[in-house]
Amino acid sequence: MLGCVSEVTRILNAVQQGDPTSADQLLPLVYEELRRLAAQRMANEAAGHTLQPTALVHEAWLRLGGSDANAPFANRAHFFAAAAEAMRRILIERARRKSAEKRGGDWQRIDLDIVQIASDADDDTLLLVNEALEKLAKEDAKAAEVAKLRFFGGLTLEEAGHVLRVTDRTAKRYWAYARAWLFDEIRQTLGR
Repeated sequence: MLGCVSEVTRILNAVQQGDPTSADQLLPLVYEELRRLAAQRMANEAAGHTLQPTALVHEAWLRLGGSDANAPFANRAHFFAAAAEAMRRILIERARRKSAEKRGGDWQRIDLDIVQIASDADDDTLLLVNEALEKLAKEDAKAAEVAKLRFFGGLTLEEAGHVLRVTDRTAKRYWAYARAWLFDEIRQTLGR
């Protein structure tokens, strides 16, 4: 794994230096891990869903720049954080499209202890959590980022802490605050 980590970082550095072949070398190294993460997120999708893990990975790859990747990624953790954000945006856009089709629906109570990754949530829940996260980001950007990485990226607290370069204890504090803040915000939004 360490060899792969340094290889990903080396290729990311080469992409930044303008090497046109480096981006093509990156996808094979990260594809299986991205696909595995996407499959985990999509495992609990409702029957009849149309988005497959492979499609989610491909769409995220295109948004990250694909073979024309010009975005500077400092390292492997930065790349995967950007990939998680791209997947989050894809899921939110998909949820918004589906929600726009039916306009409304029954809002349900969201238990943030149970629903920790976006694939476990229905489209209305995704939109509700995303709106609350956007508000939280204005108040506490780090707590919102931990919540995004946990809910949309499916990262553990330890992984989220690593991506954000904070200790596990600090990541837990951010997560506890974010969960409480989101619970209160969502409760107010639902009028309960």
